[in-house]
Amino acid sequence: MASARKRLLVTGVTGVLGSAFPGLAASYPAYEFVFAERRDLDLTEFPRVVDFLRRERIDRIVHLAALSGGIEFTLKYPAQILRDNILMTLNVLEAARFLKLDKVVLTLSSGMYPENAPQPYREESIHAGEPHGSNYAYAFAKRMIEPAIKAYRVQYGLNAIGLVPSGIFGENDNYNVADGTWIAGLIRRFCEYKPGDGNVVVWGDGSPLRELTYSVDMAKAYMWCLDNYEDAQVLNVGSTQEYTIKDVALTIADIVGVDRARVSFDTSKSRGMHRRVTDNSRFIKLSGFTFSPLRPCLERTIAWYRDKLASDRAAIRTGPRVRAEAPEATPKAMPSGKRDSIG
Repeated sequence: MASARKRLLVTGVTGVLGSAFPGLAASYPAYEFVFAERRDLDLTEFPRVVDFLRRERIDRIVHLAALSGGIEFTLKYPAQILRDNILMTLNVLEAARFLKLDKVVLTLSSGMYPENAPQPYREESIHAGEPHGSNYAYAFAKRMIEPAIKAYRVQYGLNAIGLVPSGIFGENDNYNVADGTWIAGLIRRFCEYKPGDGNVVVWGDGSPLRELTYSVDMAKAYMWCLDNYEDAQVLNVGSTQEYTIKDVALTIADIVGVDRARVSFDTSKSRGMHRRVTDNSRFIKLSGFTFSPLRPCLERTIAWYRDKLASDRAAIRTGPRVRAEAPEATPKAMPSGKRDSIG
């Protein structure tokens, strides 16, 4: 007899959010999880997407894969970022409608919200102004997911939804100094601190407020939405728990055992936006979801990092998050223009 379990593809499984899903798989017996990274499936190549979904008998998709990086990468390769992210979105949607998949969950970004939109960011504000100039390519690629979902729902009846995570941290994060997240950078510096190294220096004055969400909580929120959310309205699913950068730095110092007197703040460096937080009231009203407090999640993340430092340092991702493309690179294959030949 054929299995009644849905076969669920999770893309981007090497990322901080995607890597949280394998540990949750046993808690969701209704699904057979299929995990794919780039070497298994190039989502920018439409025929490969269709072949993979058909071969693996996929019923549903949680699409987390994205091309992103730090400010330097974002400013240097905006065309690559815009192109590849839009290609992945459209290829996933087009393959899903062609193969008549049950459901698709797409991932937007809180970084897409207009720079001057009122905070906390509400879902209606997505297109209400320009994103920050340093991030425009990634921001617009993520914004495009919202009209794409509406279009595929209207024309093809595809059950597609969009979720907006925010401030993700956890095990298997990217700890590269150049393009990792600020919290991953702090964890790395504190965990690798040795007496005699001087101070652990934090850029800025430490006052900016940031939303932080533990990756396992975020993965559980995604699974709730996969099973329960059916609306075209994209949904903020971050924790909305705000912390100053200074408080987070000092908490990490306490956990690691670094004297707080060894933490200093370089006010000559940019402090960034003062506040960046989303409004998750829609999600909470629907789900009743409860997010974990910060400290125990930091403790688990730091314990993981320290264990890897001692046992398998190569397992810590400290290389560039993305592979930059040379200007003369071979053009990407676009999805077939002969759409009538496949559906």
